[in-house]
Amino acid sequence: MGKNEKKKVLAVLEDLLFTVKIRDIAQRLGLDVEFVKSEKDVLEKAQHKPMLIIFDLNSNAVQPLKLILRLKADEDTKGISLIGYVSHVQGELKQKAHDAGCDMVLARSAFSTNLPMILKRHAGHTY
Repeated sequence: MGKNEKKKVLAVLEDLLFTVKIRDIAQRLGLDVEFVKSEKDVLEKAQHKPMLIIFDLNSNAVQPLKLILRLKADEDTKGISLIGYVSHVQGELKQKAHDAGCDMVLARSAFSTNLPMILKRHAGHTY
C-alpha cells in the first residue's frame, strides 16, 4: 500500500443508520469504506486486502456465516480482520460466527458504541 493510499474497510450491511455512522467515522479517520451487498462483491473486493470487513450477521443480502468460512479458508484472505454484529439476544448466532472464524462479534449496541475505537485500532491510530 502506497503512502498516500487510504486504508480500506469493507462493510456488508443494508442498515442505513449503520451505513451513515460507519462512513462518517471512517472519513474522520482517513479510511476509505466501501459498502458491498453481494457475496460475489465481497469475495472480489476481499482480494484487494482491506484491513477490515464488517458484517451485519443478520444480513438478508448475503449469507454472512458462509462468507466468513470462505474468507478464512482462503490463503489470500484469511488474515483480514472480520467483525460481525448481532442483536444482543442472538447468542447462538454469535457463537456460530465465532466458530466460522469471525474475529470479533459484538451486540449491535456495543458495536455502535465502540465503532470509533475499533476503526482507530484497525487504522493504526494510537489514541
